[in-house]
This record gives sequence, structure tokens and C-alpha cells, in this order.
Amino acid sequence: MFQHYSLLIIGGGPIGLACALAAKHAGIDYLILEKGCLTNSLYNYPMNMTFFSTSERLEIGGIPFVSNNVKSTRPEALEYYRRVTLSNELNIRLQEEVLTVDREDAHYRLRSNRHTYTATNIIVATGFYDIPIYLGVPGEELPKVVHYYKEAHFYAMQKVIVVGASNSSVDAALETWRKGADVTMVVRKDKIGDRVKYWVKPDMENRIKEGSIKVYFNSHVRNIREREVDIETPYGIETIANDYVIALTGYQPNFDFLRRIGVQLSNDAVLQPTYNTDTMESNLPNVYLAGVVVGGMNTHLWFIENSRIHAEKIIQAIIAKRG
Repeated sequence: MFQHYSLLIIGGGPIGLACALAAKHAGIDYLILEKGCLTNSLYNYPMNMTFFSTSERLEIGGIPFVSNNVKSTRPEALEYYRRVTLSNELNIRLQEEVLTVDREDAHYRLRSNRHTYTATNIIVATGFYDIPIYLGVPGEELPKVVHYYKEAHFYAMQKVIVVGASNSSVDAALETWRKGADVTMVVRKDKIGDRVKYWVKPDMENRIKEGSIKVYFNSHVRNIREREVDIETPYGIETIANDYVIALTGYQPNFDFLRRIGVQLSNDAVLQPTYNTDTMESNLPNVYLAGVVVGGMNTHLWFIENSRIHAEKIIQAIIAKRG
């Protein structure tokens, strides 16, 4: 016999936890399956990252999040979500990846890397931070190229290229420069991103203006070699010496997984999943989407603070179907 649950939640990030809290409050038996550690995406954020949102906007289940800072930090968020999980005794299994989801009459069968389950309802809350958007250039496979940035000390006194102009790129450029790296940014547009945190953007622009951090705007990395990188600029190809490339060009949801389980995606570059905005139910009956995954490639549209409501919508929809 397989273990059966009324609700199985795929993803143990903040929104997956919010769904579990709502399910528990409603008396629905549930299980969270998380392929990595608790709040795996947050764990993989840069060590010194500061959230754009204040702590109350990161709260789930009405549980207070008290921060020592105006803006919450990664360590504070990890501690908050860990305490929420433990104090509420949420039913979660970590390091367990869902591999397949198959519909069988009135329920679904889910096979993980450890067990097989059946469930009446499924919530997919898998986020978007697991799959980088690659540059697609020769040399990207070299060990010197990374698509995640943790902390700056490793890059001290090295020649570093940071690709991108988002919050993560700007943070990496400033932090590595302050640790003594020779930093060059490669930006495909003509300026630093408009969504860069308002207290960080002037710092970045001033470092560029004074020449402390070099930048190539309207430019692309074209070739990466052991000790050099070719950059295509509006004025031709520039070749510069380089030790490491931090390519922070964004991340995307696991579209292959969504397709495999049968969720329909839009036929454009956005690849937005089909779902009902009132209930969050996908084109598959009793399969719901929650969190940033609902935006497809528009990963900047949904955050913890504006997708917490998905949990309540879904649980209300499940209760309504029960009659």
C-alpha cells in the first residue's frame, strides 16, 4: 500500500510552507516533499543578502517575523522559516525529489527518489532558483564560470567578470570589489537594472562613475578561455584578462517537470502555466500552482509578499470542492 494524503505539496520553500500551514489549520492531511534542504532556494542565496522586503512582508501563516534590521537578511529568514516549520510541527520530508506524477482515476500517484505516494490534491510550489539561464557561449563549462554567488572572499585579488545588472549582479560586483577584486561588469542593456535595490543602486553607479568598477554596457560575453574573455561591445570585440566569471543572468522554473506532469504552458517566450487566478488550479484537476512558478519566465512578478495569498486561495478551493 502506498501512503495516501489529501494534499501533497511539492516544494519546501516559504510558499510551500505557507500552504502547509493553511492546510493544517483547515484540518487537511498533507505532506511536503522538498528535494533539497529546508527553504533550499533561500539557503543558496548569497550569504550576506538583504531582502528588498521588510520582515512583516515575509511572514507566513500570520506568524510574526521579528528582524533586527529595517530590511531582513538571509540568516534571519532561514532562522524564521526553520522555527515556523519546527514549532508548527509541519509534515515535511527533505532531500526527497518528486520524479513523476501520474493521474489515476480520482487521485494522483507520485513517485519520489525514495517512496511512492498517492494524493487527491497536489500543490506545485517549486520556485525558480534551481535552473540558471545560461550564456550559451564557448567556455561556459569551464570551472572558472559560476552561475551562483555565495560570498566575496574567494575572489579577493582576482580578475572577476560579473555578467548581468540585476540585484544579484550588483551585489556580487560591489562585494567582490570591496574584497580587493578587479571587477568588470558586462551588461546587455545601456544601464544598471531599474529594479536594483534603491539603497544599493547609487553605490553601484558611483563606483562605475569613478572608475573603480569597469563596465561594458550594451555588450555580451562571446568567448571564455582559461585566462581571457572576449566581450562583444558596440565598438567591436574586446579581450580582457580574467580569472573568474560570475554569470548571474537569471534563473527559470523547472518547465520540463511541469510539462512531464501535464501542466500546459503558453506558446510564447514567457511559458506561463495555465491556471485559474481565483483558485490557482492548473489545467489538471486538483493540481494547483503556488508562488513564483505561476509567472513562467516572468520571475520578477511574484515574491513571497505577494504570493502568500496563493496558499489561502488553494486551501479554500480544496475545501469548496469537498462541499
